[in-house]
Parts: sequence; C-alpha cells; structure tokens
Amino acid sequence: MAEILPFRALRYNPAKAGELGRVVTQPYDKISAEMQARYYDLSPYNLARIIRGRQSAGDSPAENVYTRAARSLGDWIEAGVLVSDSEPAIYPYHQEYVVPGMTETRRRRGFIALCRLEDYAARVVHRHEETLSGPKADRLELLKATRAHFGQIFMLYSDAGGEVERALEASAAGKPFDAVSDEYGTRHLLGRCADPAAIGRVTEALRERKLVIADGHHRYETALAYRDLCRAQGRRVESAEYVMMTFIRKESEGLTILPTHRVIHSLPGFSWTAFEAGAQRFFNWEAAEFRDRLRLRAALADAERDGPALAAYAGAGKAALLRLRAGLDLADALPDVAAGLRRLDVVVLHRLLLQRVLKIDRQAVREENNLRYVRELDEALGQVDSGQAQLALLLNPTPVEAVWENALAGQPLPQKSTDFYPKLLSGLAAYWLDNPAGM
Repeated sequence: MAEILPFRALRYNPAKAGELGRVVTQPYDKISAEMQARYYDLSPYNLARIIRGRQSAGDSPAENVYTRAARSLGDWIEAGVLVSDSEPAIYPYHQEYVVPGMTETRRRRGFIALCRLEDYAARVVHRHEETLSGPKADRLELLKATRAHFGQIFMLYSDAGGEVERALEASAAGKPFDAVSDEYGTRHLLGRCADPAAIGRVTEALRERKLVIADGHHRYETALAYRDLCRAQGRRVESAEYVMMTFIRKESEGLTILPTHRVIHSLPGFSWTAFEAGAQRFFNWEAAEFRDRLRLRAALADAERDGPALAAYAGAGKAALLRLRAGLDLADALPDVAAGLRRLDVVVLHRLLLQRVLKIDRQAVREENNLRYVRELDEALGQVDSGQAQLALLLNPTPVEAVWENALAGQPLPQKSTDFYPKLLSGLAAYWLDNPAGM
C-alpha cells in the first residue's frame, strides 16, 4: 500500500535568495566540475554548495563537504533564505521541454509529495535498474549531516484514465506557479495544492497502485539506509520513514526516455576486425555511414522493428548497424537472463557484446573500468573521433512498458539503461526532516 503525504516544503525565499534560476540546479549526479564552478559563481545560495560542495585540501572528519553543507543549510534557514510553507501541501510540477534533436514542445505533468519508504520486498516500490555502492555512501553522509532531502525521486505510477492529474488540475486552476528555465531550455513550473479534499482524492487514488522508480534509485536506497540506521539506533524518527518524490503518470504523452550510449576505452588489443568477427556470431552486420545524425537515428529505430538492434562506430570508415540474428536462440545464448529481459537492446549489448565479444566482465562494468555512459549521440561519436575512446555502441531508447513490466517482475535492467528526460530540478522544494510539524 503506497502511503502518500502532503508536507511543508522548504523553499527558496526570492526576497533573500534572489532569482530562482540562480539557485536551483540539475540533480547532484549530473553536476560536472564545470557546472559546479558555474553554479558557485551564480549565487552564494546556489544549492550546489550543499549537494555538490567543493572539497578542500585541508578536509578532515571535523571539516568537510558534509559539515559545510549542514552549516550552509542552517545558516540559510536562519537568514530566511530558505523558508517552510505555512501548511502541508502537495506541489504540482510541470515541465515544458524540447527533446534534443527535435522541435516539438512537450509538457510533462507530475506532483511532488512525500511517500512512506518501503523495502523492495514489500512490492510497493519497485526498482528498474541496478545501483552502485559509491554514490549511495556519498549521499548517506550528506543526509546524515543535513537531515534533508534536496532532490526528488522520479516515481512512475499507472493511471490510464488520468484521475490523479484531473484532481490536481481542478484544485490548482488559476493559482500562480513558480517558474524557472534551466540551462537546457526546459521550463519548470511549480504550483501548490493545500486543498484537503483534492489531497485526499490524490492520496486515495494512489493508495493501491504500484510505484516504479524511474530515476533516483541511489537516493531511494540511501533514504532506506538512513531509515534503517535510525531504527538500529533506537530512534524511531517518523520523518525518516518518508522521502520526497515526484510522481508522474507512465501513460503521460509528455514522458520521454532517451538512450544512454556506451563508449569503450582503454581496452587492450582492441581491433575493429576482431570485434566484427565476434559480433557476427550473434548479429547481422551491415556497414553504415554515420555522417548524417538524423538518418542514423532513423535507421537505428527502423532496425529495431524486427528485434534488438544497435550501432557500432570506431572512427571514419568503421561503422555498422547490428541486428540480432533472426534464428538466434536467446534462451540458449542467455540462459541466466529472464525471458522479459532477453530481447532488450541494452541487455543484449551488455551480455553479448560487452561480456562475450569484448570480454568486459560484469565487475568491470560496475566499476566502469573500460566504459563510459554518454547520453548525447554527437558526444559519443566525438569521443571516438578525438581518440578518447576506441568504440561507441549506440542504442535506441528502452520503451517505458519494458521498464514497467520488468520492474514489477523483479528483473532490474543494467545500470544506465534509461535516461528519463528532462531531469527534475533540485531546489524547487526540499524535505527537511527537522522541520517542526513539517508533515
């Protein structure tokens, strides 16, 4: 049973913090060193100073990025830079965006609220990707220091009739939105619904529904770890039993998944000829031309109509479309892979090309020893052209129904199998566990 609650969000006070666009950020795991520097320059109150703070040569257990984050949070609250809403609410959150490489404007509708943390075994919240230990350890230290959640977990729910969206839109009609555009041109619109009747309809409608994590697996598992830590210490902290989420309907026309490409580097003895020979054990190989990016995307999408397909690129004159061989017995080739996963491009890429052909084992994949994950097609190809990589393996997006069905079946995909676009901004709302009567 999914328990959804309104809460008193901690939000930026424009009278003290200035323009919202100068203080909000992309999610912590998307903040590069260049972005961190830019965010720091934008404002002394930019959230990057808390969620992606700068390390110092003199850092110690008593003074480090986590203690500085906690100090900044306390100072900003005391100064009125961050203020709590006066009453619990749920927050309609809409995003208007253009998919990279396209021209059509899309609108994705969701809302921010709290949800009670549930172990995966309870089969209320389902993961769709595997996670890594490093990011969870980092986020746990930040959570322990600040006792606050600054980013939202992106949660999918199923509501074919749009019941939840209608309840929110009716209650929030005519009310003003906070609005900000990010560095990628996405416009983010935040509203506030404190109407008990509307909140009741929303929470009741979601009570019996399954939830699938679209983005934020590491943050969710960090929140679970912190909850369990509080319990183990004999502190049954009610606020630690919940985490902040953005709920988005999986049937929404505004839901977009982009592929995350794999770029191979530093592989001893890599040979395009040997790679081609190995790949042809599993795939039909078709030489291709990659100069026209739009035609490449169209050809890759078309190739997938008959089954798993991907593209490979190793520099000028070395490019191919790979279609899974029609007669290949995947049950025999991948006996330890669940049937629902065997025909997904990303699974076939990992298990057949990375492991069987390139000999990059699962541990090396987890540690990212010989591969990088790249969203932009041009960047993936550019890393090969510049000599930073030996091979780019290009994917189609994973369909949302495949994400949903495999998650409910308990069959997580490899990490970075999906890129839900655009990202949810951090800083529009925060969940402060020490907020008096904050829930």
